[in-house]
Amino acid sequence: MAQVEATTERVVAADAEKVFDTLADYSGTRERLLPQHFSEYEVREGGDGEGTLVHWKLQATSKRIRDCLMEVTEPTDGQLVEKDRNSSMVTTWTVTPAGEGRSRVVVTTTWNGAGGIGGFFEKTFAPKGLARIYDAMLAKLAAEVEK
Repeated sequence: MAQVEATTERVVAADAEKVFDTLADYSGTRERLLPQHFSEYEVREGGDGEGTLVHWKLQATSKRIRDCLMEVTEPTDGQLVEKDRNSSMVTTWTVTPAGEGRSRVVVTTTWNGAGGIGGFFEKTFAPKGLARIYDAMLAKLAAEVEK
């Protein structure tokens, strides 16, 4: 099994603290940021950053649906880490200042891919597809925080 990684980023016109707080608001804003690839969103514990347990289904392709139960931690300032209890998937959100009133948001998702020919295709195509999903989410985040 090979490690698969998908990364995308965006600079938004809002300060880092506001952007981070918006991403960490799982019981409020976060659900509104999700593109149509996400369904069955439910906060099961917490709801604000560290200590949150949140469920969703992620439909990456017409045939591939992941049932995700994410534990949220904040290992460092400006960073949210979502670890899936149901798989090896880990998504890390990093928010850093990018000049006056601007922030850079980087989202990276990693997981252990399949082996063989299926693993080759997963490693080749899945990162691009997942990056598109997170690009859509970052666009919604920008619209939310730049109001």
